[in-house]
Amino acid sequence: MREPTPTEAIALLGRSERADDVPERMRADVRLLAGLLGQVLRESGSEGLYGDVERLRIATLRARTEGTQEAFDDAARIVDGFDVTRADEVARAFTCYFHLVNLAEEHQRVRVLREREGRPDREDAGDSLAAAFVQLAAEVGDDEARRHLGRLRFHPVFTAHPTEARRRAVSTSIRRLAALLDSHDAAVPDGADSRRARRRILEEIDTLWRTSPLRPEKPSPVDEVTAVTAVFDETLFTGAPHVYRRADDALQGDASGRTAPVVPPFLRLGTWVGGDRDGNPFVTASVTRRAAEVASEHALEALERSATRAGRSLTLDDEQTPPSADAAALWGRYRDQDEDAAARIARHAPHETHRRLVLLIARRIAATAARHADLAYTGPDELLADLRVVQKSLVAGGAAREAYGHLQHLIWQVETFGFHLAELEVRQHSAVHAKALAELDAGGELDAQTEEVLATFRAVAHVQRRFGPAAAGRYIVSFTRSAADLLAVHRLAAYATGDGQDAPVLDVIPLFETFADLQAAPAILDEVVRSPEFAATLERTGRRLEVMLGYSDSSKDVGPVAATLALYTAQERISTWARDAGIEVTLFHGRGGALGRGGGPANSAILAQPPHSVDDRFKLTEQGEVIFARYGEPAIAMRHIEQVAAATLLASAPSVQTRNSTAARRFADVAQTMDAASRDRFFSLVHADGFAAWFATVTPMPEIGRLALGSRPARRGLSVDSLDDLRAIPWVFSWSQARINLAGWFGLGTALKAVGDVALLRAAYREWPLLRTMIDNVAMSMAKTDERIAHGYLALGGRDDLTEQVLAEMALTRQWITIVKDVDALLADKPVLQRAVGLRDPYVDALSLLQLRALRAIRTGPDDTDPDLERLLLLSVNGVAAGLQNTG
Repeated sequence: MREPTPTEAIALLGRSERADDVPERMRADVRLLAGLLGQVLRESGSEGLYGDVERLRIATLRARTEGTQEAFDDAARIVDGFDVTRADEVARAFTCYFHLVNLAEEHQRVRVLREREGRPDREDAGDSLAAAFVQLAAEVGDDEARRHLGRLRFHPVFTAHPTEARRRAVSTSIRRLAALLDSHDAAVPDGADSRRARRRILEEIDTLWRTSPLRPEKPSPVDEVTAVTAVFDETLFTGAPHVYRRADDALQGDASGRTAPVVPPFLRLGTWVGGDRDGNPFVTASVTRRAAEVASEHALEALERSATRAGRSLTLDDEQTPPSADAAALWGRYRDQDEDAAARIARHAPHETHRRLVLLIARRIAATAARHADLAYTGPDELLADLRVVQKSLVAGGAAREAYGHLQHLIWQVETFGFHLAELEVRQHSAVHAKALAELDAGGELDAQTEEVLATFRAVAHVQRRFGPAAAGRYIVSFTRSAADLLAVHRLAAYATGDGQDAPVLDVIPLFETFADLQAAPAILDEVVRSPEFAATLERTGRRLEVMLGYSDSSKDVGPVAATLALYTAQERISTWARDAGIEVTLFHGRGGALGRGGGPANSAILAQPPHSVDDRFKLTEQGEVIFARYGEPAIAMRHIEQVAAATLLASAPSVQTRNSTAARRFADVAQTMDAASRDRFFSLVHADGFAAWFATVTPMPEIGRLALGSRPARRGLSVDSLDDLRAIPWVFSWSQARINLAGWFGLGTALKAVGDVALLRAAYREWPLLRTMIDNVAMSMAKTDERIAHGYLALGGRDDLTEQVLAEMALTRQWITIVKDVDALLADKPVLQRAVGLRDPYVDALSLLQLRALRAIRTGPDDTDPDLERLLLLSVNGVAAGLQNTG
């Protein structure tokens, strides 16, 4: 086949299925990036590579547009005709293409956000924090709305769960490309700067192509700490105060920046990276201590830089802005403590007390990082007290704008991140605790695991002594099934540290994961709060308690539909119990990126929750590729944070609570029917004889366990004889790789058919946010499935009965979603999402065919797998993850 010319390549690689659906500037970005990728492939030195990539790309696009089996078979024959080396190169080319398309899409989002910024008529103004406050105030009054605003908390917790398939080197290259696209946008078309930007983009794409997409080895937990901390450095530290400022600007208007802000610093960060040892033997006590050290180093370094910038900008002459007596006294005290530095600063700012004082404060922050005992702050509260002395002095001196400008941003940063950056949370399985306690109670020699359990408590005590109680203190018990599982933590802490002053201050958090555990949660909580240990915790925290809900294992346990309904009921019952007991409960949502793990837009999920289950507080896990998708780019991160905060505030509106409770009562029979029917359908599949082994055959699950995604093992045991030992992440990830996404939808079609009443279901979809969110999310997940490709994977298992169940339920679910939504296609009412999926589908198909070719050879070949075939499989896993995006 003739290789396309460079001009044809730009047109072909940049074409979508429906180009008119793609914004012109984004289409231009795709043409630019894809055309340059084509040039890189032609210059790669691999003869014929570019032509082979184009042959497969055009074939998969034709298979999509024509929809015939013949066209699909033609694409499959092209893949089968490649030798393994060429298949490897083609897989890498398509993976690079996805990275570039994702970048173009992200760049368009950022472009739109920047264009809308500050416009009162902007399209996203309706879900801003200011709009939520206005709506809430209209319903409950201004004073009550301000009370809710003052209590607002959004608490994302970053985890190292292995669903981010990209290497850090690849992510870094993409971020450089993003900056180069900005330069290209700013340049005069066809001018010198434009040509320079294009040349540098070409160079970076060449680097991306030549960078191995596979990690040479699994990252260590400390590597994972470093990767997640980069998000703080690059976006969150500077982005958080901008979110607060934007909301304050909207609420205060012209007064913002010259009066005290009304928006509180509502963001708090948590992290499991370096603290989550449930099933991960590589997270040790020393890793936990190191994770806290790394986080604190980054926080203090960032605070020092911010304080230095604030100090240098305060060039206010004392005659024009006289310092207060408190500020003068503070300068005098710090001058005596740090004489040389004070003298040097005073020479450069002889009559600028506020500047001198903030620069010395920056010196004290640096001394805190260096553990300089004479100058170090004892904690963030002491630093905040100093900054407020300066702020009050500026206000008294008539410099209100300086007081509430950059200095206010610094204060917000200290209030948000402290000296610890993110609270390090520890998680361990209840069975590990039970085994350790049995050994300790029996006396005698302890095994290595029990010694490590005890060392963990000592590590937490060390972190608290060094960085303060806020740095670590939440201890999560996985698979909590009784009050004894929670009380075990306090007993183990006593064994580890004694009953004296060395014991850490712990808030023990139950994690209810399975269907049965969710049902038992209120009774377990009611029992445990009566214990002396929990009574003391409630007294210390002002009767506050945190409860975590597991989305992943509940979905794997009873199926996605029954799990969604069970989670709603559990939140409702826990919230009712807490209100009756006079306890302020925070529900911690263990959500992942994919639908089978609670994924989907967080703001719509918040507004679908039961009354009083949010109450101005929302905490959730942010995992894998979701961390970098939501927080990796500053404009997108700020938008996401504001959207979630707005929904969290608005969830307290009486109209929202009444709507949710009324709908839940009205459609209770619908929920009951859907629950029973979906569960029976799910059980008929996963409880079938030989299902676990079949699942491991028809998906790349065993191979995914060998992919260097994260430090955590893919399963708790060594076999796949039972799904009980398989972690929810590879369960979801594997189905997505096979283009089936079963974990997110299986049973919904049967559930909707069991209800049967179309008018009733359409009314429920309109009026019941929980059902609407569920169906919309399933539609998104189903749109990324492909029956022809799925059939190829399922055929590997040799089980026609199970294959028929999966494909029949897939067709039934598609049918009933379109019936209930009253649309012709799954995403007909979501044009932007439909465009994003349509832009990728033909090219994901190419990678899926490459993966299926490798998997088929591995499953039918000799026991000793060809390493080249395994590499091809793993490359395709990486590429499909990039193409589908929310895979885990």
